[in-house]
Amino acid sequence: MIQSSSTQSFAQGHGTKGGAQVAQTLAQKIISRAAGVPSVQVGQVLNCAVDLAMFHDSSGPRRLEPMLKELDAKIWDPQKVVLVMDHYVPERDEDSRKILQITRQVAKQWNLPHVIDSQGICHVVLPERGHLKPGMFCVGGDSHSPTGGAFGCYMFGIGATEMLGVVVTGEIWIQVPKTIEMNWTGRLGRGVMAKDMMLHMIAQRGLNGGEYQAMEFTGQTIQALSMRERMTLSNLSAEMGAQAGLVAADQVTLEYLREAGVQEAQLEGFEFWCSDLNSSQERECFNASELAPQVAAPHSPANTKPVDAYSDVAIDIAYIGACTGAKLDDLRAAAEVLKGQRIHASTRLMVAPASAKDQRIAQEEGVMQVLIDAGAEVLPNSCGACAGYGASFEENMTVISSTARNFKARMGPASVQVYLASPYTVAASSIRGRITDVREMLS
Repeated sequence: MIQSSSTQSFAQGHGTKGGAQVAQTLAQKIISRAAGVPSVQVGQVLNCAVDLAMFHDSSGPRRLEPMLKELDAKIWDPQKVVLVMDHYVPERDEDSRKILQITRQVAKQWNLPHVIDSQGICHVVLPERGHLKPGMFCVGGDSHSPTGGAFGCYMFGIGATEMLGVVVTGEIWIQVPKTIEMNWTGRLGRGVMAKDMMLHMIAQRGLNGGEYQAMEFTGQTIQALSMRERMTLSNLSAEMGAQAGLVAADQVTLEYLREAGVQEAQLEGFEFWCSDLNSSQERECFNASELAPQVAAPHSPANTKPVDAYSDVAIDIAYIGACTGAKLDDLRAAAEVLKGQRIHASTRLMVAPASAKDQRIAQEEGVMQVLIDAGAEVLPNSCGACAGYGASFEENMTVISSTARNFKARMGPASVQVYLASPYTVAASSIRGRITDVREMLS
Protein backbone atom coordinates (compact mmCIF):
# COMPACT_ATOMS: atom_id res chain seq x y z
CA MET A 1 0.00 0.00 0.00
CA ILE A 2 1.39 3.39 -0.99
CA GLN A 3 1.86 5.96 1.75
CA SER A 4 0.95 9.59 1.07
CA SER A 5 2.71 12.44 2.82
CA SER A 6 1.12 13.78 5.98
CA THR A 7 -1.68 16.28 5.59
CA GLN A 8 -2.00 17.48 9.18
CA SER A 9 0.96 19.87 9.36
CA PHE A 10 -0.02 21.30 5.98
CA ALA A 11 -3.61 21.84 7.09
CA GLN A 12 -2.57 23.77 10.19
CA GLY A 13 -0.88 26.54 8.22
CA HIS A 14 -2.92 26.34 5.07
CA GLY A 15 -4.65 29.15 3.23
CA THR A 16 -3.46 32.19 5.19
CA LYS A 17 -2.25 35.40 3.60
CA GLY A 18 -1.21 38.26 5.82
CA GLY A 19 -3.18 36.69 8.66
CA ALA A 20 -6.39 36.45 6.63
CA GLN A 21 -7.98 33.19 5.52
CA VAL A 22 -7.90 32.57 1.77
CA ALA A 23 -10.85 30.46 0.57
CA GLN A 24 -9.59 27.49 -1.44
CA THR A 25 -11.34 24.75 -3.39
CA LEU A 26 -10.52 21.10 -2.78
CA ALA A 27 -8.46 21.14 -5.98
CA GLN A 28 -6.50 24.18 -4.82
CA LYS A 29 -5.84 22.65 -1.40
CA ILE A 30 -4.40 19.45 -2.89
CA ILE A 31 -2.29 21.33 -5.42
CA SER A 32 -1.05 23.67 -2.66
CA ARG A 33 0.22 20.73 -0.62
CA ALA A 34 1.80 19.07 -3.65
CA ALA A 35 3.53 22.35 -4.58
CA GLY A 36 4.63 23.08 -1.03
CA VAL A 37 2.92 26.47 -0.77
CA PRO A 38 0.21 27.78 1.62
CA SER A 39 -2.35 28.62 -1.10
CA VAL A 40 -2.69 28.91 -4.89
CA GLN A 41 -4.64 30.98 -7.37
CA VAL A 42 -6.41 29.94 -10.57
CA GLY A 43 -4.06 30.20 -13.54
CA GLN A 44 -0.90 29.89 -11.48
CA VAL A 45 1.67 27.42 -12.87
CA LEU A 46 3.40 25.27 -10.27
CA ASN A 47 5.66 22.26 -10.04
CA CYS A 48 4.05 19.53 -7.90
CA ALA A 49 5.38 16.44 -6.15
CA VAL A 50 3.52 13.30 -7.24
CA ASP A 51 2.23 10.94 -4.53
CA LEU A 52 1.36 8.13 -6.94
CA ALA A 53 1.84 7.29 -10.62
CA MET A 54 -0.28 4.56 -12.20
CA PHE A 55 0.17 3.07 -15.65
CA HIS A 56 -1.03 -0.10 -17.35
CA ASP A 57 0.12 -2.65 -19.92
CA SER A 58 -0.82 -0.37 -22.80
CA SER A 59 0.58 2.92 -21.52
CA GLY A 60 3.43 1.67 -19.33
CA PRO A 61 6.59 -0.43 -19.75
CA ARG A 62 6.43 -0.95 -23.52
CA ARG A 63 6.52 2.84 -23.98
CA LEU A 64 8.53 3.94 -20.95
CA GLU A 65 11.27 1.31 -20.91
CA PRO A 66 12.94 2.36 -24.22
CA MET A 67 12.86 6.03 -23.19
CA LEU A 68 14.31 5.35 -19.74
CA LYS A 69 17.03 3.26 -21.32
CA GLU A 70 17.90 6.04 -23.77
CA LEU A 71 18.17 8.52 -20.89
CA ASP A 72 20.02 6.02 -18.69
CA ALA A 73 17.47 6.90 -16.00
CA LYS A 74 15.60 5.02 -13.30
CA ILE A 75 12.23 5.34 -11.63
CA TRP A 76 12.44 7.94 -8.85
CA ASP A 77 10.55 5.87 -6.28
CA PRO A 78 9.17 2.40 -7.17
CA GLN A 79 7.06 2.48 -3.98
CA LYS A 80 4.99 5.27 -5.54
CA VAL A 81 4.30 3.44 -8.81
CA VAL A 82 1.44 1.03 -9.48
CA LEU A 83 1.40 -1.10 -12.64
CA VAL A 84 -1.85 -2.75 -13.72
CA MET A 85 -2.36 -5.31 -16.48
CA ASP A 86 -5.91 -4.83 -17.76
CA HIS A 87 -5.99 -3.78 -21.42
CA TYR A 88 -4.43 -6.78 -23.16
CA VAL A 89 -5.73 -9.50 -20.85
CA PRO A 90 -6.54 -12.21 -21.49
CA GLU A 91 -3.93 -12.92 -24.17
CA ARG A 92 -6.05 -13.30 -27.30
CA ASP A 93 -3.41 -13.00 -30.02
CA GLU A 94 0.32 -12.76 -30.61
CA ASP A 95 0.40 -8.98 -30.16
CA SER A 96 -1.25 -9.11 -26.76
CA ARG A 97 1.05 -11.94 -25.67
CA LYS A 98 4.11 -9.90 -26.62
CA ILE A 99 2.85 -6.77 -24.86
CA LEU A 100 2.09 -8.65 -21.65
CA GLN A 101 5.43 -10.46 -21.81
CA ILE A 102 7.25 -7.12 -22.07
CA THR A 103 5.16 -5.69 -19.24
CA ARG A 104 5.88 -8.56 -16.86
CA GLN A 105 9.59 -8.68 -17.70
CA VAL A 106 10.06 -4.96 -17.18
CA ALA A 107 8.08 -5.05 -13.91
CA LYS A 108 10.65 -7.53 -12.58
CA GLN A 109 13.55 -5.55 -14.03
CA TRP A 110 12.33 -2.38 -12.29
CA ASN A 111 11.57 -4.27 -9.05
CA LEU A 112 8.10 -2.77 -8.88
CA PRO A 113 6.44 -3.77 -5.59
CA HIS A 114 2.89 -2.84 -6.69
CA VAL A 115 1.91 -4.93 -9.71
CA ILE A 116 -1.72 -5.95 -10.24
CA ASP A 117 -1.89 -8.59 -12.97
CA SER A 118 -5.22 -9.56 -14.57
CA GLN A 119 -7.32 -8.70 -11.52
CA GLY A 120 -9.45 -5.99 -13.05
CA ILE A 121 -9.45 -2.51 -14.54
CA CYS A 122 -6.85 -0.08 -13.22
CA HIS A 123 -9.31 2.61 -12.05
CA VAL A 124 -11.20 0.04 -9.98
CA VAL A 125 -8.40 -2.10 -8.55
CA LEU A 126 -6.27 0.90 -7.56
CA PRO A 127 -8.60 2.03 -4.74
CA GLU A 128 -9.56 -1.59 -3.96
CA ARG A 129 -5.95 -2.12 -2.87
CA GLY A 130 -5.91 1.01 -0.70
CA HIS A 131 -3.61 3.03 -2.92
CA LEU A 132 -5.72 6.21 -2.90
CA LYS A 133 -6.40 8.46 0.08
CA PRO A 134 -7.85 11.97 0.52
CA GLY A 135 -5.46 14.80 -0.27
CA MET A 136 -3.16 12.84 -2.60
CA PHE A 137 -1.86 14.29 -5.86
CA CYS A 138 -1.75 11.51 -8.46
CA VAL A 139 -1.31 10.90 -12.18
CA GLY A 140 -2.35 7.99 -14.38
CA GLY A 141 -1.41 6.84 -17.84
CA ASP A 142 -5.04 6.61 -18.90
CA SER A 143 -7.67 9.18 -19.78
CA HIS A 144 -10.12 7.92 -17.13
CA SER A 145 -7.65 8.43 -14.29
CA PRO A 146 -9.91 11.18 -12.83
CA THR A 147 -11.77 8.24 -11.22
CA GLY A 148 -9.39 8.73 -8.29
CA GLY A 149 -11.07 12.05 -7.57
CA ALA A 150 -13.97 10.17 -5.98
CA PHE A 151 -11.66 9.59 -3.00
CA GLY A 152 -10.79 13.25 -2.50
CA CYS A 153 -7.60 12.91 -4.57
CA TYR A 154 -6.49 15.17 -7.39
CA MET A 155 -5.84 12.58 -10.11
CA PHE A 156 -5.62 13.13 -13.84
CA GLY A 157 -4.49 11.36 -16.99
CA ILE A 158 -1.22 12.08 -18.80
CA GLY A 159 0.55 10.79 -21.91
CA ALA A 160 3.70 8.68 -22.16
CA THR A 161 6.10 11.63 -22.49
CA GLU A 162 4.65 13.35 -19.41
CA MET A 163 4.74 10.05 -17.54
CA LEU A 164 8.43 9.72 -18.41
CA GLY A 165 9.09 13.03 -16.69
CA VAL A 166 7.10 11.92 -13.64
CA VAL A 167 8.80 8.55 -13.19
CA VAL A 168 12.25 10.13 -13.52
CA THR A 169 11.72 13.23 -11.35
CA GLY A 170 8.65 12.47 -9.23
CA GLU A 171 7.23 15.84 -10.25
CA ILE A 172 4.95 17.43 -12.85
CA TRP A 173 3.89 21.00 -13.56
CA ILE A 174 0.25 22.01 -13.45
CA GLN A 175 -1.74 25.14 -14.10
CA VAL A 176 -4.17 25.64 -11.23
CA PRO A 177 -7.64 25.04 -12.68
CA LYS A 178 -10.90 26.80 -12.12
CA THR A 179 -13.33 24.61 -10.15
CA ILE A 180 -16.79 24.01 -11.57
CA GLU A 181 -19.18 22.87 -8.85
CA MET A 182 -21.83 20.41 -10.07
CA ASN A 183 -24.41 20.53 -7.29
CA TRP A 184 -27.12 17.86 -7.08
CA THR A 185 -30.15 17.94 -4.79
CA GLY A 186 -33.09 15.57 -4.51
CA ARG A 187 -33.32 11.81 -4.60
CA LEU A 188 -32.66 9.60 -7.61
CA GLY A 189 -35.71 7.66 -8.77
CA ARG A 190 -35.72 3.89 -8.96
CA GLY A 191 -33.78 2.66 -11.98
CA VAL A 192 -31.66 5.83 -12.20
CA MET A 193 -27.93 5.75 -11.43
CA ALA A 194 -24.80 7.88 -11.43
CA LYS A 195 -24.31 6.94 -15.09
CA ASP A 196 -27.59 8.69 -15.92
CA MET A 197 -26.49 11.74 -13.95
CA MET A 198 -23.26 11.96 -15.90
CA LEU A 199 -24.82 11.43 -19.31
CA HIS A 200 -27.25 14.23 -18.48
CA MET A 201 -24.43 16.57 -17.43
CA ILE A 202 -22.40 15.74 -20.52
CA ALA A 203 -25.43 16.49 -22.70
CA GLN A 204 -25.87 19.83 -20.94
CA ARG A 205 -22.25 20.98 -21.11
CA GLY A 206 -20.86 19.08 -24.10
CA LEU A 207 -17.63 17.12 -24.49
CA ASN A 208 -15.52 20.19 -23.72
CA GLY A 209 -17.83 21.62 -21.07
CA GLY A 210 -15.16 21.40 -18.38
CA GLU A 211 -12.06 21.64 -20.54
CA TYR A 212 -8.90 21.57 -18.43
CA GLN A 213 -10.90 22.50 -15.33
CA ALA A 214 -11.60 20.67 -12.10
CA MET A 215 -15.15 19.51 -11.50
CA GLU A 216 -16.39 18.96 -7.97
CA PHE A 217 -19.60 17.02 -7.37
CA THR A 218 -21.54 18.28 -4.35
CA GLY A 219 -24.96 18.16 -2.71
CA GLN A 220 -27.25 15.77 -0.87
CA THR A 221 -27.61 13.48 -3.90
CA ILE A 222 -23.85 12.95 -4.07
CA GLN A 223 -23.59 12.36 -0.34
CA ALA A 224 -26.20 9.59 -0.63
CA LEU A 225 -24.27 7.75 -3.35
CA SER A 226 -22.13 4.70 -2.67
CA MET A 227 -18.38 4.88 -3.25
CA ARG A 228 -18.61 2.92 -6.49
CA GLU A 229 -21.31 5.25 -7.81
CA ARG A 230 -19.16 8.26 -6.96
CA MET A 231 -16.33 6.63 -8.92
CA THR A 232 -18.61 6.61 -11.97
CA LEU A 233 -19.11 10.38 -11.63
CA SER A 234 -15.41 11.13 -11.35
CA ASN A 235 -14.56 8.69 -14.13
CA LEU A 236 -16.90 10.31 -16.63
CA SER A 237 -15.75 13.84 -15.84
CA ALA A 238 -13.11 13.03 -18.46
CA GLU A 239 -15.89 12.94 -21.08
CA MET A 240 -16.55 16.62 -20.38
CA GLY A 241 -12.88 17.43 -20.86
CA ALA A 242 -12.27 18.03 -17.17
CA GLN A 243 -8.79 17.43 -15.86
CA ALA A 244 -10.12 16.14 -12.53
CA GLY A 245 -13.48 15.11 -11.09
CA LEU A 246 -13.61 15.46 -7.32
CA VAL A 247 -15.82 14.39 -4.43
CA ALA A 248 -14.92 15.52 -0.91
CA ALA A 249 -14.13 12.67 1.47
CA ASP A 250 -16.74 11.73 4.07
CA GLN A 251 -17.75 8.71 6.14
CA VAL A 252 -18.71 6.78 3.00
CA THR A 253 -15.16 7.29 1.73
CA LEU A 254 -13.60 6.26 5.04
CA GLU A 255 -15.69 3.09 5.30
CA TYR A 256 -14.58 2.00 1.82
CA LEU A 257 -10.90 2.78 2.50
CA ARG A 258 -10.92 0.97 5.83
CA GLU A 259 -12.30 -2.09 4.08
CA ALA A 260 -9.48 -1.69 1.53
CA GLY A 261 -6.93 -1.93 4.33
CA VAL A 262 -6.04 1.73 4.83
CA GLN A 263 -4.90 2.36 8.40
CA GLU A 264 -6.65 4.91 10.62
CA ALA A 265 -3.46 6.98 10.95
CA GLN A 266 -3.50 7.54 7.18
CA LEU A 267 -7.06 8.88 7.31
CA GLU A 268 -6.52 11.46 10.04
CA GLY A 269 -7.43 14.99 9.03
CA PHE A 270 -9.67 13.86 6.18
CA GLU A 271 -12.17 16.62 7.08
CA PHE A 272 -9.74 19.21 5.77
CA TRP A 273 -9.97 17.87 2.22
CA CYS A 274 -13.07 19.71 1.09
CA SER A 275 -13.72 23.06 -0.56
CA ASP A 276 -13.93 26.11 1.66
CA LEU A 277 -17.23 27.98 1.69
CA ASN A 278 -17.68 30.27 -1.33
CA SER A 279 -14.49 29.01 -2.98
CA SER A 280 -15.80 27.58 -6.26
CA GLN A 281 -15.57 29.73 -9.36
CA GLU A 282 -18.66 28.39 -11.14
CA ARG A 283 -21.74 26.49 -9.99
CA GLU A 284 -24.39 24.52 -11.83
CA CYS A 285 -27.41 22.97 -10.11
CA PHE A 286 -29.36 19.80 -10.92
CA ASN A 287 -32.45 18.10 -9.47
CA ALA A 288 -32.03 14.34 -9.17
CA SER A 289 -35.71 13.71 -8.56
CA GLU A 290 -36.54 14.99 -12.07
CA LEU A 291 -33.97 12.79 -13.85
CA ALA A 292 -35.14 9.97 -16.12
CA PRO A 293 -32.87 7.16 -17.34
CA GLN A 294 -30.60 8.55 -20.04
CA VAL A 295 -29.26 7.11 -23.31
CA ALA A 296 -26.44 8.48 -25.48
CA ALA A 297 -26.88 7.71 -29.19
CA PRO A 298 -24.00 7.16 -31.62
CA HIS A 299 -21.38 8.49 -31.82
CA SER A 300 -20.90 10.71 -28.77
CA PRO A 301 -21.66 10.64 -25.03
CA ALA A 302 -22.98 14.18 -25.51
CA ASN A 303 -25.69 12.90 -27.87
CA THR A 304 -27.88 12.10 -24.88
CA LYS A 305 -31.64 12.18 -24.39
CA PRO A 306 -34.10 10.51 -21.99
CA VAL A 307 -34.55 6.81 -22.72
CA ASP A 308 -38.02 7.22 -24.27
CA ALA A 309 -36.45 8.97 -27.27
CA TYR A 310 -34.90 5.65 -28.35
CA SER A 311 -37.61 3.14 -27.42
CA ASP A 312 -37.95 1.93 -31.01
CA VAL A 313 -34.25 0.99 -31.39
CA ALA A 314 -33.71 -2.77 -31.65
CA ILE A 315 -30.42 -4.12 -30.28
CA ASP A 316 -28.18 -7.08 -31.07
CA ILE A 317 -25.92 -6.93 -28.03
CA ALA A 318 -26.29 -5.68 -24.47
CA TYR A 319 -22.86 -5.13 -22.94
CA ILE A 320 -22.22 -4.57 -19.22
CA GLY A 321 -18.54 -3.80 -18.75
CA ALA A 322 -15.76 -1.24 -18.15
CA CYS A 323 -14.65 0.84 -15.19
CA THR A 324 -17.73 3.00 -15.75
CA GLY A 325 -20.38 0.31 -15.80
CA ALA A 326 -19.43 -3.08 -14.32
CA LYS A 327 -18.54 -2.47 -10.69
CA LEU A 328 -20.38 -4.28 -7.92
CA ASP A 329 -23.24 -1.77 -7.77
CA ASP A 330 -23.66 -2.09 -11.53
CA LEU A 331 -23.81 -5.88 -11.39
CA ARG A 332 -26.37 -5.68 -8.59
CA ALA A 333 -28.51 -3.27 -10.62
CA ALA A 334 -28.48 -5.59 -13.62
CA ALA A 335 -29.41 -8.57 -11.45
CA GLU A 336 -32.33 -6.65 -9.93
CA VAL A 337 -33.81 -6.36 -13.42
CA LEU A 338 -32.85 -9.82 -14.69
CA LYS A 339 -33.92 -11.93 -11.72
CA GLY A 340 -36.37 -14.55 -12.96
CA GLN A 341 -36.09 -13.26 -16.55
CA ARG A 342 -34.47 -14.46 -19.76
CA ILE A 343 -32.82 -12.29 -22.35
CA HIS A 344 -34.53 -11.81 -25.71
CA ALA A 345 -33.95 -14.59 -28.24
CA SER A 346 -32.28 -12.22 -30.71
CA THR A 347 -30.02 -10.53 -28.15
CA ARG A 348 -26.70 -11.42 -26.54
CA LEU A 349 -25.95 -10.18 -23.04
CA MET A 350 -22.23 -9.89 -22.28
CA VAL A 351 -20.95 -9.11 -18.79
CA ALA A 352 -17.32 -8.27 -17.99
CA PRO A 353 -17.07 -7.51 -14.23
CA ALA A 354 -14.71 -4.60 -13.57
CA SER A 355 -12.64 -6.46 -10.99
CA ALA A 356 -12.11 -9.96 -9.66
CA LYS A 357 -13.02 -8.71 -6.18
CA ASP A 358 -16.34 -7.26 -7.30
CA GLN A 359 -17.09 -10.44 -9.23
CA ARG A 360 -16.28 -12.57 -6.19
CA ILE A 361 -18.61 -10.54 -3.96
CA ALA A 362 -21.31 -10.66 -6.64
CA GLN A 363 -20.87 -14.44 -6.79
CA GLU A 364 -21.22 -14.75 -3.02
CA GLU A 365 -24.39 -12.63 -3.10
CA GLY A 366 -25.92 -14.73 -5.88
CA VAL A 367 -25.79 -11.80 -8.30
CA MET A 368 -23.59 -13.56 -10.85
CA GLN A 369 -25.85 -16.61 -10.87
CA VAL A 370 -28.87 -14.42 -11.61
CA LEU A 371 -27.04 -12.95 -14.61
CA ILE A 372 -25.96 -16.38 -15.85
CA ASP A 373 -29.44 -17.85 -15.40
CA ALA A 374 -30.81 -14.99 -17.50
CA GLY A 375 -28.46 -15.94 -20.33
CA ALA A 376 -25.45 -13.69 -19.76
CA GLU A 377 -22.01 -14.60 -21.10
CA VAL A 378 -19.42 -13.77 -18.43
CA LEU A 379 -16.16 -12.30 -19.76
CA PRO A 380 -12.78 -11.73 -18.05
CA ASN A 381 -12.04 -8.89 -15.62
CA SER A 382 -10.48 -6.52 -18.12
CA CYS A 383 -11.11 -3.40 -20.19
CA GLY A 384 -12.56 -5.67 -22.88
CA ALA A 385 -14.79 -4.16 -25.53
CA CYS A 386 -14.49 -0.65 -24.09
CA ALA A 387 -10.88 -0.59 -25.22
CA GLY A 388 -11.65 -2.48 -28.43
CA TYR A 389 -10.77 -5.98 -27.23
CA GLY A 390 -12.50 -9.12 -26.07
CA ALA A 391 -15.91 -8.87 -27.74
CA SER A 392 -17.16 -10.00 -31.13
CA PHE A 393 -19.03 -6.94 -32.37
CA GLU A 394 -19.60 -7.48 -36.06
CA GLU A 395 -20.44 -5.15 -38.94
CA ASN A 396 -23.70 -3.20 -38.62
CA MET A 397 -24.52 -4.48 -35.14
CA THR A 398 -26.43 -2.29 -32.68
CA VAL A 399 -25.10 -2.36 -29.12
CA ILE A 400 -26.36 -0.87 -25.88
CA SER A 401 -23.46 -0.58 -23.46
CA SER A 402 -22.62 0.59 -19.95
CA THR A 403 -19.16 1.74 -21.11
CA ALA A 404 -17.84 5.31 -21.15
CA ARG A 405 -17.56 6.16 -24.84
CA ASN A 406 -19.36 5.38 -28.07
CA PHE A 407 -17.03 7.03 -30.57
CA LYS A 408 -17.11 5.52 -34.05
CA ALA A 409 -14.92 2.41 -34.42
CA ARG A 410 -13.91 2.38 -30.73
CA MET A 411 -15.82 -0.81 -29.92
CA GLY A 412 -15.61 -2.63 -33.23
CA PRO A 413 -16.05 -1.81 -36.93
CA ALA A 414 -17.09 1.72 -37.87
CA SER A 415 -20.53 0.43 -38.83
CA VAL A 416 -21.30 -0.68 -35.24
CA GLN A 417 -23.86 1.58 -33.58
CA VAL A 418 -23.20 1.94 -29.84
CA TYR A 419 -25.72 3.46 -27.43
CA LEU A 420 -24.58 4.26 -23.89
CA ALA A 421 -26.75 3.75 -20.82
CA SER A 422 -26.72 2.61 -17.21
CA PRO A 423 -26.56 -1.10 -16.29
CA TYR A 424 -30.23 -0.86 -15.33
CA THR A 425 -31.16 0.22 -18.85
CA VAL A 426 -28.77 -2.23 -20.52
CA ALA A 427 -30.26 -5.14 -18.57
CA ALA A 428 -33.84 -4.10 -19.31
CA SER A 429 -33.02 -3.74 -23.00
CA SER A 430 -31.50 -7.23 -23.12
CA ILE A 431 -34.86 -8.69 -22.04
CA ARG A 432 -36.99 -6.93 -24.63
CA GLY A 433 -34.47 -6.82 -27.46
CA ARG A 434 -34.83 -3.05 -27.83
CA ILE A 435 -33.88 0.00 -25.81
CA THR A 436 -36.20 -0.04 -22.80
CA ASP A 437 -37.14 2.20 -19.92
CA VAL A 438 -36.24 0.05 -16.92
CA ARG A 439 -38.86 1.76 -14.79
CA GLU A 440 -41.52 -0.21 -16.68
CA MET A 441 -40.00 -3.40 -15.24
CA LEU A 442 -39.19 -2.21 -11.74
CA SER A 443 -42.64 -0.79 -11.07
